[in-house]
Amino acid sequence: MAEHEQVHEHVRVAVIGSGFGGLGAAVRLRREGITDFVVLERAGSVGGTWRDNSYPGCACDVPSHLYSFSFAPNPEWPRTFSGQEHIRAYLEHVTDTFGLRPHLRFDSEVKRMAWDTEQLRWEIETVRGTLTADVVVSATGPLSDPKVPDIPGLDTFPGKVFHSARWDHDYDLTGKRVAMIGTGASAIQIVPAVQPKVGRLTLFQRTPAWVMPRVDRAISGAERALHRAVPATTKLRRGLLWGIRELQVQAFTKHPNELGFVEQIAKRNMGAAIKDPALRAKLTPDYRIGCKRILLSSTYYPALAKPNVDVVASGLSEVRGSTLVAADGTEAEADAIIFGTGFHVTDMPIAERVVGADGRTLAETWKGGMEALRGGTAAGFPNFMTVIGPNTGLGNSSMILMIESQLNYMADYLRQLNVLGGRTALDPRPAAVRNWNHRVQERMKRTVWNTGGCTSWYLDASGRNTTVWPGTTAEFRRATRRVDLAEYQVLRPSPVGAEATDANTGADAEVSA
Repeated sequence: MAEHEQVHEHVRVAVIGSGFGGLGAAVRLRREGITDFVVLERAGSVGGTWRDNSYPGCACDVPSHLYSFSFAPNPEWPRTFSGQEHIRAYLEHVTDTFGLRPHLRFDSEVKRMAWDTEQLRWEIETVRGTLTADVVVSATGPLSDPKVPDIPGLDTFPGKVFHSARWDHDYDLTGKRVAMIGTGASAIQIVPAVQPKVGRLTLFQRTPAWVMPRVDRAISGAERALHRAVPATTKLRRGLLWGIRELQVQAFTKHPNELGFVEQIAKRNMGAAIKDPALRAKLTPDYRIGCKRILLSSTYYPALAKPNVDVVASGLSEVRGSTLVAADGTEAEADAIIFGTGFHVTDMPIAERVVGADGRTLAETWKGGMEALRGGTAAGFPNFMTVIGPNTGLGNSSMILMIESQLNYMADYLRQLNVLGGRTALDPRPAAVRNWNHRVQERMKRTVWNTGGCTSWYLDASGRNTTVWPGTTAEFRRATRRVDLAEYQVLRPSPVGAEATDANTGADAEVSA
């Protein structure tokens, strides 16, 4: 049977996306004894952002043994920071090892899904047909839909234009005049990868980034053999990597001034490669390190120092044919434009396709800023959970830790539905959502992300940080260990439609249990 064929008219759980979040959810469902589920994937293979981002130099900035599932350790990681091809291969391996292929529905992008208040289920319309589900787990991820700025005249550009997450591998950059727009995590990997082959590379830098040296190396055959023979050593390695990052959290969340010594390391990293004082001045940020994502590279600065590279310390503001004009008036000629301008993070496109109990979309509900109870459930959207939802991002550790915590919550959510019995749904109480998010935002006030003096993609249009978690991963794991029914309304069907039956009263949410 082909993997993309729709075989269920109704399923217990529908998972959207097959990246780390979606595959992790699928594995957890099977481990909980739930096999009546599908994974709806808009593309033709698994991998999520690690399938879509295949640009030259693409790699993870979290150590491999920490950037993998705790339940699926990989003793064969080739490097301490593995590349995109190895991470994608790992996700394919997880898919096969845990028997997920029969649940996958490829080429099945979700066009719209709406809550049926009478049947207490989700009606899901995909490009390949429709189905219904008792529970939906949205794992589309915040780094799935590229963001390209609206640049006047871009449509007049006669050359090649693409986003880093939609790399055109058929286009040969050799000898070309290439413009790189942006200085984020993708750009600092692309620049050193393409610099040796292009004729000229012009980097349009709206804001310089803090770049720490990347201490990467090949993992020896002896190390891999040890990890295979003694699995506990892999667990120990992961634990050490996790513990070091947990100890760093307070500097980000409570004592940003302590990050000054980290800035000195970053400045030395720059100074070792950039000898030109003028260029060094262009590349030195004027905000506290950590306010924006800290980047890792030992090749970025050396590439910028090469004679075929120009750094324009201003963002791209206009395109006039093949002439690119920066906000400061600087002009550069280009044959190709590569946008490394990030993703729709605080305005996730999937939110426009999810219609809740009151007929409003999730995007409309979140118009004033994303909010979700314990990072996963939104009021008015019963039996709907988001993996890597609002305020679950991290500034210094592995998102796999946060994903696994949310999967713990998902598992208990489904257990609670089973205990309640019959056709049942859980809808977060608005007061519980508000209370949780008030506490999160109060803690956010003293973090480096809010006080560091920068504007980052962590912030939404109103300047509110709806992206990052202001605590340790251990705190988040405790907070998502189980579902508190006092924070939910229990919905059951009735002859005239679904009505809410309170499971308890006084739902006071705690940021950490």
